[in-house]
Amino acid sequence: MSLRYALLALLTSQPLTGYDVFKQFEQSVGYVWHAPDSQIYPELRRMEKDGLLRGVEEAWGKKGKKKRYHITPEGVEAFRAWINTTLDYTRERDPIHLKAAYLEWAEPDAARAQMQAHIAYHSSRAQQWQEMIAALEDRSNPILATRLEAAPEADRAKIAGYKIFTYEGMIERANAEIQWARRGLELIDKLES
Repeated sequence: MSLRYALLALLTSQPLTGYDVFKQFEQSVGYVWHAPDSQIYPELRRMEKDGLLRGVEEAWGKKGKKKRYHITPEGVEAFRAWINTTLDYTRERDPIHLKAAYLEWAEPDAARAQMQAHIAYHSSRAQQWQEMIAALEDRSNPILATRLEAAPEADRAKIAGYKIFTYEGMIERANAEIQWARRGLELIDKLES
């Protein structure tokens, strides 16, 4: 998935300024696709140049201007084409599993610290995703609320349901990583005693 489709996904709910895109990206799409603002703003400009977005200049303050991006019919079509196409899976780069394969080179305390850090990281992420699910379920997530308000009543359960399903999958993946790291701690204790 490219940043382009993550941005199109976000902009299907409403027109946004570049700043609003960045802020809402971090609070929604950013949970599944990370991108810093240094990538988001240039991609918005490229998407506008490619006809996927239309930028409308608006007054901002006394003398300033800002651009609000609207998804175009071509942008909607590009998003639909992407969402309806099976992904080409790329080979992974997985530094923690690479390290784990060579833990015999590590000091036992360093190996344990790595596994404990992995557990802490994935526990924190799982907690964040659980909080997102709660906000989706009770409709307190402002981005979802905006999307639901604009959607037909018949589509609202699907909109929330698929997002909840996504975060549940991420929690399951995090829990698998936590269990793997716990087994790693047990293995370190067994092999290094």
